[in-house]
Amino acid sequence: MPAFHKLLIANRGEIACRIQRTAQALGYRTVAVFSEADADALHVRLADEAVLIGPASVQQSYLAPAAILEAARRTGADAIHPGYGFLAEHAGFARACAAAGIVFIGPSPEAIELMGSKRRSKIAMLAAGVPCIAGYEGDAQDDDSLHREAARIGYPLMIKASAGGGGRGMRLVRRAEDLAEQLRTARSEALHGFGDDELILEQALPDPRHVEVQIFGDHHGHLIHLGERDCSIQRRHQKIIEEAPCPVMTAERRQAMGEAALKAGRAVDYVGAGTVEFLLAADGRFYFLEMNTRLQVEHPVTELVTGQDLVAWQLDVAAGRPLPLRQDQVHLDGHAMEVRLYAEDPAADFLPQAGRLIGWEPPAREGVRIDHGLREGQAITPFYDPMLGKLIAHGATREQARRRLLRAVEDCVLLGVQSNQRLLAGLLAHPRFIDGDFGTGFIEQHLSEHAALQAQVPTTEQLAIATALFYQRDRARHATDLGGWRNNASTPLRYRIGQDERDWTLDLLAEPDGTLKVHHAGRSIELKWLDVDPSGAALMLDGVRQQHRWRLKGSDLWLFTRPGGLHLQDRTRAAVAPAASTGDGLLQAPMDGAIVEVLVSEGTVVRQGQLLMVLEAMKMEHPLKAGLDGVVRQVQVKRGEQVRHQQVLLRVEAGH
Repeated sequence: MPAFHKLLIANRGEIACRIQRTAQALGYRTVAVFSEADADALHVRLADEAVLIGPASVQQSYLAPAAILEAARRTGADAIHPGYGFLAEHAGFARACAAAGIVFIGPSPEAIELMGSKRRSKIAMLAAGVPCIAGYEGDAQDDDSLHREAARIGYPLMIKASAGGGGRGMRLVRRAEDLAEQLRTARSEALHGFGDDELILEQALPDPRHVEVQIFGDHHGHLIHLGERDCSIQRRHQKIIEEAPCPVMTAERRQAMGEAALKAGRAVDYVGAGTVEFLLAADGRFYFLEMNTRLQVEHPVTELVTGQDLVAWQLDVAAGRPLPLRQDQVHLDGHAMEVRLYAEDPAADFLPQAGRLIGWEPPAREGVRIDHGLREGQAITPFYDPMLGKLIAHGATREQARRRLLRAVEDCVLLGVQSNQRLLAGLLAHPRFIDGDFGTGFIEQHLSEHAALQAQVPTTEQLAIATALFYQRDRARHATDLGGWRNNASTPLRYRIGQDERDWTLDLLAEPDGTLKVHHAGRSIELKWLDVDPSGAALMLDGVRQQHRWRLKGSDLWLFTRPGGLHLQDRTRAAVAPAASTGDGLLQAPMDGAIVEVLVSEGTVVRQGQLLMVLEAMKMEHPLKAGLDGVVRQVQVKRGEQVRHQQVLLRVEAGH
C-alpha cells in the first residue's frame, strides 16, 4: 500500500501553486486550504478540493493547526505539505499530524524544534564542530544581561529573534545608545510573529556574503548536499536575489561548506529538505547562521542547476523511498538566478503595498520560469507576506542567466500595485552585480541614490502616450462636447494628466491621417496607433515602432513602463485640488494593517520624530512617528484594531 494518496497543502499563493504542480504531476490528489481573503485565489482554483479554514487573519486560518487538521479529516487527506512559512517549522503541528495518522512532509518534530531556536541550534552546532560566529546565546533574557553581553561582543552587532526568520525580529545595532530601542522592537516583532520573544546577539561581520547549502536526507540513513546558493542581495535582511552556484565559490570551499552543512544535519538525524545557512567573510572563513528545516523560497535555482524536482524528492522521502542520487552523482549544470517580486514601494522605505492587481502578464521566455499564485483582478491584501512571486532564469553561464532574468523582469507586466520591479532591474544591471562583487550591504552601499529608490516620475513620452489614450477614450465615447475644445487643425485639445500630487498640462492635435501631435514643456511628440487591443498596442512614436501595455478604466490609466508601472489620471475636467497642508498634526495609516502598540494618550507632549504607534502589516512592523512638536489631542484607535490606508489614527496640536 502507498504511504499516502491525497495531499493537503497547508499554505497559500505561489507556494501552494508550486507544490500542487509537482504533486498532481506525480498523480496525487490535492487539497487547498484558504482564508476568507483567499476564497477566489489561484491555489484554490488549481486544487482538486478546497476548504475554508477561517477569517483573513493568519492566526485564525493558516496558523490554526486544528482548522487545518479538520480540513484534512473532512477531505480524507492522508498527508500534509506545509510549504515554506506558516506551519512549516512548527514542531507541535508535525506532532499533531502524526497523532492524527497523517504523514507530515518534513523532518522530525525534534529536528524542527531544535533548529527552530537560533539559541539552542547554535549551542548544538558548536558542540558538533560547525564554525559559528561570536555572540550570546544564553537563556538570561533580561535587559541588563543583554546590555552586558552586547558590550562584551562589541558593536556593530545583530539582534535576532531566536524563533525568527525572514528578517523579522532582526536588527542591526551600530551604537550602544540604540540598543534599548532595538531590543524593544525586536522583541515585539518576535512575539507577534512567532509567539516567542527570546533573542540572541551576534557579532556583525562587515559586509559578508550570505551563502546557504541545500541538504537532503532520507529514512535509510543517507544525507547529501546539492550545492550552494548565494543569497547576499537583501533589503532589511530579506533576500531578494538568489543564485546558484555562488559566484566566488571554489571547489575546495564548496567541499568544506558542504561537509559543515552535513555535520549540522547529522547532529539532528535530519530527514527531508533542509537548508544550512552561512555567512562567508571576505577572508574566506564561513560561519553557521541558522538552519531552515523546510524547503526554501529560493529552491528553484537549485532545481535548475541540478535538474531535480525538490518537491518530488520531499514526497518520495516522506513515502519511505531512498534518495535518488548519491553525493558523487550530484552535478551542477550552468547557472540559475532568481528575483523575488514584492508588492512594496522602494521609494517609501519599502513600505508594503495593498491594492488590486489591475494587470498581470508574466513573460514566457526560453530559460525563464515564473513561480506565482496571481490572477489579474485579484486583491493584494495586507494580511500576508508582500511577496507576489518569483522570476527565475537558467543559462549555460552566469551572464546568460543574468541577461535572461533582466529581460524577464523588464517585460513582466504588473499593474495596480507598487512593486520592487525597477529596483530588481537596477540591481541586475549594476556593474558590480554583473561582476559578482557584492555582499549583504550592497543595496545600502551602491543603490542608495539610484533612481529605483526614488518616486517614479513619468517621462514626456509616457505622458504623451497617456494623453493619446485619454483622447482615444473620448473619441470612443462619441463625445460631442470635449470641454468646449474643438478638434481641428488650428485648435489643440488641452489635457491635464495627474500622478499623486502632481499635474502636467499637454496639448494634443489630431491630424487627418491619424497622427497625434502632443506638445509638452517645449517638446512635440508625434504618435500614431498601429495594432490596438483593450490592454495594449503597437504604435509609432517619433518614427520608432514600440509595444506598450496598459489598463484604462475611466479616468485612471495604469501604464507599463518596462519595468514597473505608472498610475496616471485624466484630471482635465476635475477641479484643481488645494495644496496639501504640511505639519497639520494628523497621523494617518500608511497602509492597511493592525495597530500593535499605542505609546501615547490624549494630553501627551510629543516631539517631532517621537514614536507614537506601531502598525503591523504584511508580516512587518512599521513605526509611526510624530511629524511635529505638540500635544496629542485625539487618539482615534486602540491596540489590536484593524485600520485602513490613510485612516486618521491621532491628532497632534502644535505647541504645548
